[in-house]
Amino acid sequence: VDGPESRFPTPSYPRFAAQVQSLRGVHAAQAGPRWALMDNPRANHRNRLIHVAIDRSTLPPGKILVIHFKYLGDLVLATPALRSLKERYPDCELHVATSTVAAPLLRNLPWIHKVWALPRERVRAGWRQWLPLLRALRAERFDVSVDLIGNDRGALLSLLCGARQRLGRVLEHGFALRRRLYTRPIEEFDLTRHESLAHWYTVSQLDVPPPVSLVAEMAPDPALAARAREYLGGVQYLCFINASVPKKEWPLRHWVELFRMARAHGMAIGFTGGNRPREMALFEQLRQLAPEVPCLVPGVTLDMLVATIACARGFISNDTGALHMAAALKVPTVGLFGPTAASKWAPIGAGHCALQGALCTCSGHLTQCERTVPCLDAVTPAQVMEVLTR
Repeated sequence: VDGPESRFPTPSYPRFAAQVQSLRGVHAAQAGPRWALMDNPRANHRNRLIHVAIDRSTLPPGKILVIHFKYLGDLVLATPALRSLKERYPDCELHVATSTVAAPLLRNLPWIHKVWALPRERVRAGWRQWLPLLRALRAERFDVSVDLIGNDRGALLSLLCGARQRLGRVLEHGFALRRRLYTRPIEEFDLTRHESLAHWYTVSQLDVPPPVSLVAEMAPDPALAARAREYLGGVQYLCFINASVPKKEWPLRHWVELFRMARAHGMAIGFTGGNRPREMALFEQLRQLAPEVPCLVPGVTLDMLVATIACARGFISNDTGALHMAAALKVPTVGLFGPTAASKWAPIGAGHCALQGALCTCSGHLTQCERTVPCLDAVTPAQVMEVLTR
């Protein structure tokens, strides 16, 4: 029964009125399961039978759907919150809805019941793809949905999935009525804390205690291990030169200088990258700048990239999804941060080092750094080598 008053209606039998009023006080005072005495109109009046109803909002959820529509690295940073949610409700079925591109990152985690791979197109643009998926989601009859990001697509899916309770992170931008799509909108007051901690704060509204560890978690596909070692060759330290936007990419001349310094120390360093046209073009520029640099063929599948990173001895990368994948796979990392803050986005845990560039005003949604000397130039190859030789 929904609503604070309708949850404990006063029965028609006068002698039960005092008991119900007492239960209302218990409902407000204790956090455990709450019970209500309700009048049964079909009961035998001679025996005065009554039914006992359970307030379902206080029961442990049987099925939880977590919604995450953002970049690959952001999904990896959400795994500590997902793990804490499963530890708090070990008997629940934990489902995760994310994009088809990001879904492979979670498929090998045994404590996630199901990963829903949803199209990247918006619901209105790709309704032929979305309609059967929405029907399948509604058929699951989720008790709770949690939107970790709070963007327009996640808010709409929260409503359409049919969950009784809908929690969602509320951000400043977006359409005005988005917060009304949640039954429990969650305000984000601290935008400077680490993203993994921000994800936990969202699920903490379901009585989830602080996680024991904020270290991200992933697992490679064991069937790809042999192919990954062959693909990696003799490379010990893998460098990922791309990022989502140019302003987050370390200059190519720094990568070349790092390679030559590492070679002088007897370290086998190789390079790889993404498969988008801009990323492939940057990779070709690196080859032209230094033909002797060992370049792994970029653009492998995400599963194969994860398996390859897991075989590396170390990983050097810009602030991008591959950096967080390596950290989640327990591979030591060196993260290169310029316009983004390492305090908010760097991998957490032992074996990871973040090098922060100069102060910059290019944070936000700009694709290029506005400084005459890009902020990432302040991170030198010598600094990276110092970390690698410790």
